[in-house]
Amino acid sequence: MSRARVATSARVHFGFLNLSLTLDRLYGGIGVAVDEPRTVVTAEPAASVDCADPVVCRYAERAVDLLDVPGAAVGVESALPRHSGLGSGTQLALAVLTAVGRAYGRDPDVRALAPELGRGGRSGVGVATFERGGFVVDGGHPTARFTTERPADGDWTVPPITVHCTIPDDWRFLLVVPDVEPGRNGDAEEESMRSVVERAEPDIADRIAGVVTRRLLPAIADGNAERFGAAIESIGRLNGTWYADEQGGVYRPPIGDLVAALDADPACYGAGQSSWGPCVYGVTDVEHADAARNAGREALAAAGVGGDVRLVSGRNSGATAARND
Repeated sequence: MSRARVATSARVHFGFLNLSLTLDRLYGGIGVAVDEPRTVVTAEPAASVDCADPVVCRYAERAVDLLDVPGAAVGVESALPRHSGLGSGTQLALAVLTAVGRAYGRDPDVRALAPELGRGGRSGVGVATFERGGFVVDGGHPTARFTTERPADGDWTVPPITVHCTIPDDWRFLLVVPDVEPGRNGDAEEESMRSVVERAEPDIADRIAGVVTRRLLPAIADGNAERFGAAIESIGRLNGTWYADEQGGVYRPPIGDLVAALDADPACYGAGQSSWGPCVYGVTDVEHADAARNAGREALAAAGVGGDVRLVSGRNSGATAARND
């Protein structure tokens, strides 16, 4: 019997290019793939869907339907922490889809099918990093298509990739995930995003565009981690002004304390909140990796919370898939 195994990894979401309805394009995600933590999914052909996790079962049932196959026995060897700001939902959904397809000797078009799984509706970063890894900026959606109610699954296309860059080998990303309430998700996230978009000021988008074109893209083109980190931090803070009313500040409490602590440490070139958090990221390099890791631990201790601290590399390739017959 054929058994497929798919491995993918986390992404850090730095923010959006625009959330104002007065401009032509809405959203436009900015993010980067990192090599840890990872989601690893296995699948074998079966007469029906067989899996232990109810979330995985929903994705597996949808994948079986989309691919028109009898069923699949799906297992999860490891998974990203859910609702932590690392893109767990999209990576899991696409890994399940790919594993089920590969178990039947097929190679599903994840970009085309992601909307049918409820993924890629706003940001295209998760789909793009699953496909290719690297640093990504997507083109967003035409603002005219915005609706106050969430579209039905499948009623959108994943935003196109407008920028894709290789992450330099010597760059590192500090990931600090505090032991606090998970980030917003589901209906609560939809309601918050709708509220933010309906109130967002366009001048913030203009400022973000200036940072991206004059600071961020030149920094990654030059391989300069220090300037890249500073630009990303600016983008995160500007995005946070859009979200302040929804999350209780530019960063959700107590994330602001962690970001401030990392920002004050010379080993971190820039820090911010990934998506709705609670993951906090820092940008550093090989030379300052140990000091950055210590800064993450000290930031948690100063905030009086526990948590997980990782120092990871960027990932410049997409998900891997293997099949054993």
